[in-house]
Amino acid sequence: MSDILLEAHGLSVVHRTPAGDVHALSDASLTLSPGEFVVLVGPSGAGKTTLLHVLGGIQPATTGTVRIGDVEVTSASESAVDRVRRDDLGYVFQSFGLISALSAEENVELPLRIRGVDAGERSRRVGHLLERVGLAAHAKQRPGELSGGQQQRVGIARALAGSPRILLADEPTGQLDSHTAAQMIDLISSIAHDDGLAVLLSTHDPSVRARADRVLEIHDGVLREG
Repeated sequence: MSDILLEAHGLSVVHRTPAGDVHALSDASLTLSPGEFVVLVGPSGAGKTTLLHVLGGIQPATTGTVRIGDVEVTSASESAVDRVRRDDLGYVFQSFGLISALSAEENVELPLRIRGVDAGERSRRVGHLLERVGLAAHAKQRPGELSGGQQQRVGIARALAGSPRILLADEPTGQLDSHTAAQMIDLISSIAHDDGLAVLLSTHDPSVRARADRVLEIHDGVLREG
């Protein structure tokens, strides 16, 4: 279907150990479409991060396929996967993943510098993104001078810098208080619906599922519709 941005079939991740095989992911299949806010729920250790890493081309699958656009990520060359991650995917980490020595605007600007975007366009895009996430007044501050919620907003702005079609968010509210977490979910939901991104957000917080267009549940590596 032309409106499917990401399609995964039969994904399994098996870790070989002296005590036997550990199935981190078992025969998982899913699709993501534009403008869709999908929430992945499950307890810690259920396989949420493993699934997101496989979908994002960060970790290989033992079996199965992931297709993003016309690229089958699970069998593509490293350079092709790098292009998909650069052009089509944005990734938000629970740990924020910001560079402490850089200001908020410099953190957001970094992926644009790597892509060779000219200075004027970088400035315009960074300003727009920081305004979008409510941090225009904090552009010059470094991560250590920002609250946890503000740091996560910088992380979201950075993930959006390359104008991705898909946003993967790995427990983005895990280190935030409930009020700030709710604001973060509002922001990410609006990004999906207003900007037409396909968003897959993992969480162990069951209250988030009420905001989703669709819910996926994962337990012991087994994925199903919630």
